[in-house]
Amino acid sequence: MNSCDFLFRSKYSILIIIMLSKLFNPDSIAVIGASTNPRKVGHTVVKNILQHGYQGRVYPINPSADRIEGLKAYKSVLDVPGPVDLAVFSIPAPVVPQVLRECVKKGVSTAIIISAGFKEAGSEGAVLEEELKDIVKESGIRVLGPNCLGIINTFCSLNATFARGMLPKGRISFFSQSGALGVAVLDWAIGNRIGLSKFISLGNKVDLNETDFIEYFLNDPETDIILGYIEDVVEGKRFLKIARKTTRKKPIILIKSGGTQAGARAASSHTGALAGSDSAFDAAFKQTGVIRANGINELFEIARAFTPGRIPRGDRILVITNAGGPGIIAADHAERAGLKLPLLNKTVINRLRKRLPPNASLYNPIDVIGDARSDRYRAVLEEVIHSRDFDGMLVILTPQALTDVEETATVVTDAFQRTDKPIVAAFMGSESVTTGLEILKKAGVPNYSYPEEAINAYKRLFQFSLWKKRKVKRQRRFDIDAKRIRAIISAQKEKGRNSLGEDEARECLSAAGFIFPRRAFASDSEAAVRAAREIGFPVVMKISSPDILHKTDVGGVRTGIRNEEEAERAFVEITTSVKRRMPGALIQGVNIYEMISSGKEVIIGVTHDRTFGHMLMFGLGGIYVEVLKDVSFRVVPVTETDVTEMIQEIRTYAILKGARGESPVDMDAIVEALLRLNHLVQLIPEIHELDINPLVVRAEGAVALDARIIIHGG
Repeated sequence: MNSCDFLFRSKYSILIIIMLSKLFNPDSIAVIGASTNPRKVGHTVVKNILQHGYQGRVYPINPSADRIEGLKAYKSVLDVPGPVDLAVFSIPAPVVPQVLRECVKKGVSTAIIISAGFKEAGSEGAVLEEELKDIVKESGIRVLGPNCLGIINTFCSLNATFARGMLPKGRISFFSQSGALGVAVLDWAIGNRIGLSKFISLGNKVDLNETDFIEYFLNDPETDIILGYIEDVVEGKRFLKIARKTTRKKPIILIKSGGTQAGARAASSHTGALAGSDSAFDAAFKQTGVIRANGINELFEIARAFTPGRIPRGDRILVITNAGGPGIIAADHAERAGLKLPLLNKTVINRLRKRLPPNASLYNPIDVIGDARSDRYRAVLEEVIHSRDFDGMLVILTPQALTDVEETATVVTDAFQRTDKPIVAAFMGSESVTTGLEILKKAGVPNYSYPEEAINAYKRLFQFSLWKKRKVKRQRRFDIDAKRIRAIISAQKEKGRNSLGEDEARECLSAAGFIFPRRAFASDSEAAVRAAREIGFPVVMKISSPDILHKTDVGGVRTGIRNEEEAERAFVEITTSVKRRMPGALIQGVNIYEMISSGKEVIIGVTHDRTFGHMLMFGLGGIYVEVLKDVSFRVVPVTETDVTEMIQEIRTYAILKGARGESPVDMDAIVEALLRLNHLVQLIPEIHELDINPLVVRAEGAVALDARIIIHGG
C-alpha cells in the first residue's frame, strides 16, 4: 500500500467512526413515514424511540398528520426547524429515493431505510436500489438497509426498530443480515436477559455493511465482543484486513450461512471443483481469527464464555465434578478439543486426601462423589484456585439427593472472584438448579447445560488466546519471470483459448521456478521410441492436448514403460483411446517423461472466489484428491505461517511426516511451492484456476508432474 492509499484508508476509517457515531448516538431523529395508526411500522418506530428513554429530539414526518404520539408532525424533513442527525424511513419503496435526496439537501448524515420492496422484490426494486447507491456515492450520506429492522443502542436508550421490547444493557454488539432472525435473537436475548450494547439489522447493505460495523466496534468503548449473522460479505479484501486487526483486540464470532448454494458452480480444475464459498469463508475466518459458530445457540454459548473477559494462558484445564459420567464426557471432549488435563501435584493431592472422603478421585477430573455438598467443592477450589498447574477450570454439578445447589453456586462464584483464570460451569438439570444458575449469572460465571457445551466454549477461549499470541511471518517473494508468463497467456488468448494445456502450463510454471521431470515430445510412434531411449527407461507417456484436463479418465496416460517395444505400443494405445473417447479434442501427440518413482504425491492449486479473490489449495494428490477431498484452503495473500498451518490441517498430514517407519517428506519444499503460487497469482491475477497434480515431494525437494491453468473468462 502506498502512502496515498494509506492516508485514504485512514481518513475513510475515521470518517466511518464519525458517521456511525451519528447513527448510534444521534442528537435528533426524523421518522419519515411516522403514522397515527398503531398497526403501522411508522407508528411503532416512533413509539419505540420515545418509550425507552431516548433523550434526543424526535421529529415525526407525515404530510397528513398534525401530531403523533404527542409530538408535532412535519410534512417534510425539509420543514424540520433544527438539524437532523438520523432519518428513519418507513415509506413505500418508490418514493424513498426522492425523500433521501431531501435528506441530503437537509444535511442529514445518516439514514435507516426500514422500507422493503427493493432488490429482494424483483427487477423493479433492484432499479430503485441502484438509485439509492447513486445517491450515496454522490452525497456521502451513510445508509443502513433498505429492507432492515433498524438499530438499538442500549447505552443511549435508543430503540430505532419496529421490534417489541428493549434489550438489557451489555457489552456485546450484534449485527444480522436477516431481519427475521434478528427479531428472534432480540426476543431470545430479552427473555434470557443477555445484555447487548448495539443491535444492527443490515438488510440489503446498499451502503453500510458488516465490515463498516466491525471497524466501528473495534474502537467502540461500549463493545467488548462482536457477534454477527452473515450470508455474504460485500468487500472481501477489506473484511480480511479489518477483521484481522480487530481480533487482535476483541473477539469476533460469526454465523455464516448460504455457503453450499453460493459455492455451486461449474469448475474446470480439481481446485475449482473442490472449492466453494464455504471453503473460502472458512479460510478467511482462520486467517483473520474470526470464530465461526454453527448456529444461534452456539453463537451465544461462545459469547457467554468471553463475557468475563478472561482468556486462558495455556491449554491446561481442571475438571471438578460430583458425577463420574459427566466428568468422563468432559475429559473426552477436552482431549478432542486439544486441551490437556494435567494431574494434581503430590502436595495438593496429600492435602485433599485429608479434606475429601477416601473414595473421591483425586486425578483430573476430580470427582468429589455424588453425596458431595458445597464443602467438598470449596475444599478443592481452595487448594487449586491459585495453582500454576492449570490455566482454567470447569465445575460440573448434577443435582443429587444431598446436593446443596445454591451454596455450591456461591462457592464457585467466590472462587471466580479470587482468580483471573477462566472458570466455566455446567450445572446440569433444570428446575433443581434454577436458583443456583441465578447466582452464577449474577456473578458473571458462564454456565452451560452440559459439559460438552462448556468444553466447546472453553476451547474457543483457548483458540482465541493462541490467535492473539500467533507470530506471523512476512510474505516471501520469489524470482518469477512474469514477462514470459504473460507472453504465454497472451498467445493463448489470441488463439481464443482460455485454458492452458500441459505444455503451456508447464512452461509458465517453470518460469515461476517449479521443477519438472525431463520431457520430450513425439508426434509419432518412432519419435516416441527415440525420445524414451534418450530420456532413459522407465518412462511415463501422456497425451498432449490442450482440450483434455483429466488425461487418465480418457486412457491418455501410461506409466512404467520399460523398453522400446512398450513405448511404441503405448503411443498407439494412448492416441487411439483418446480419439475414441474424445473425438473432438485437438491431439498434438504424446509427451514422454522421466519417471519419478520416489516421494509422496500432493496437489497444490489456486482457484478464484467471488468474495475474497484467489485462494490456495493443498491436499493429498494423485487420482484420489476428489475422492478423499482431504484439502485445505487459504485466501491470497498468505504468509509462511498461513501455509504451514494449512499443510498441518489435512487429515493425512501424518503420511507426509512419515508413517510406519517411512521417511518424512521435505516440508520446506511444500511451503515454498505454495508460497510461489501465492506470489505468482499476485503478479498474474488473470490466472483463474491452477492445478499442479501431482507434485511429488521427496526427502529433499519436489517435482511437478502435471499442471493445468485456466485464465479468466474460461
